[in-house]
Amino acid sequence: MGGVKFGTDGWRAVISEDFTFDNVKIVAQSMAEYIKSDQGPASRVKDKRIVIGYDTRFLSEKYAELVACVLAANGIKVILSSRSTPTPSVSFAIKDRGLFGGVMITASHNPARYNGIKFKAYYGGSAGLEVTKAFESYLGKTEIRYMTLDEAKSKDMIVMENIVPEHLDFVKKYANIKLLKNARLKVLVDSMYGTGNNYIPELLKGGKCKVDIIHNENNPGFGGINPEPIMPNLKELAEKVKKGKYDIGIATDGDADRLGIALPNGKLLTGHKIMTLLLLHLLEDRGMKGGVVQTLCGTDLINKIARKYGLKTYETPVGFKYIGEIMIKEDILVGGEETGGVAFKGYIPERDGILSGLLMLEMMAMRKKKMLDILKSIDKEYGTYEYRRLDVKYPDDKKAKLMELLKADPPKEVLGRKVVDINKLDGYKFICDDSSWLMLRLSGTEPILRVYAEASSEKKALAILEFGKKLAYSI
Repeated sequence: MGGVKFGTDGWRAVISEDFTFDNVKIVAQSMAEYIKSDQGPASRVKDKRIVIGYDTRFLSEKYAELVACVLAANGIKVILSSRSTPTPSVSFAIKDRGLFGGVMITASHNPARYNGIKFKAYYGGSAGLEVTKAFESYLGKTEIRYMTLDEAKSKDMIVMENIVPEHLDFVKKYANIKLLKNARLKVLVDSMYGTGNNYIPELLKGGKCKVDIIHNENNPGFGGINPEPIMPNLKELAEKVKKGKYDIGIATDGDADRLGIALPNGKLLTGHKIMTLLLLHLLEDRGMKGGVVQTLCGTDLINKIARKYGLKTYETPVGFKYIGEIMIKEDILVGGEETGGVAFKGYIPERDGILSGLLMLEMMAMRKKKMLDILKSIDKEYGTYEYRRLDVKYPDDKKAKLMELLKADPPKEVLGRKVVDINKLDGYKFICDDSSWLMLRLSGTEPILRVYAEASSEKKALAILEFGKKLAYSI
């Protein structure tokens, strides 16, 4: 079972290589063994049912059925989605119904050749290391139990249900839909061929807000792009927003838990700016309070805002499950990561691209301002923060050597700026005396090296990325 390993957010692998019907069944059996073992805090959950959803990828529906049938054969009742679902729909169903947990068949933003399995715990967020390590410990240890879908349904072990409406009902209550419908905004939505589907246009129909949509049809190949809301995948959205004079472009990723934003000038917001805007909206427009949690590669802009408002801040390794753990234990207003995934107080400890997109529109509607004007006012008050990331293929035989080099002989300067602090929480982050920083980290889900940088200008941030890339390839 060397081909199955749970990373920062579940197990992902290439379809027909490691992600096979047989391996999916083995993983499902290991989950069943964990559920039956009554381990950890989840042992206190009385309702042992599992909800299963799936995305629009090749064979996702079949993989979801396989997992359901294995769990059912092990005496575990399953609510199996009757259609493709956003990941937050699964998370919401778990928390709302008090279930043991849930499974989402998805590879999120990864290329079309990948698929994966996410396990959501009883609180509606990603399972922690204790749970995923338990799954791995059971892999291949017991005989796989299996019953057909028809047999499981006849015995009421599997119930087919559309779980999306209850999720959207909550979203409609959290966001001010009445305000948005009367906002006279012109919006273009890009579902990236994923599970975001037509949900945002449907939520806003019947009002003065004009919403158009692209890439909402089912396409397991994602039109030749990766369903990740960054350039160049959002090039068409950005161009159409500028040419069509839209107020904003909203994109959701493959499983609709992350958000991308295109501006009227044809540029994209970084995930950092998206989180910043959402934080300021909840603080200043809604009057909400609470702490802020972001990953190690988060922006110093958030920290600056937190200092102004006296908010407690938390920092975690990369991976939303770490953010979710903090949100469960502490009073958190916003938790987010640099890739556009944000979670909110009073909801689930998990990302939701659909709700995030609606809250961005709500900010514009409540302030009665264009997004570019809002961004200018933020830069004027807090200064300019430009963040960039570079993903490079990196040989496996060099990975350990690179980490050893950074530990033994870390750079003392980055482009002439003195390194004043080194954060080793997840990879290596080198913080300079002018608050700019460089970070190098090996991906937990793909065979690549991620290089991150933040500086006072885009030019400098890109130069820091190049410095980091050369450093990595110098060994």
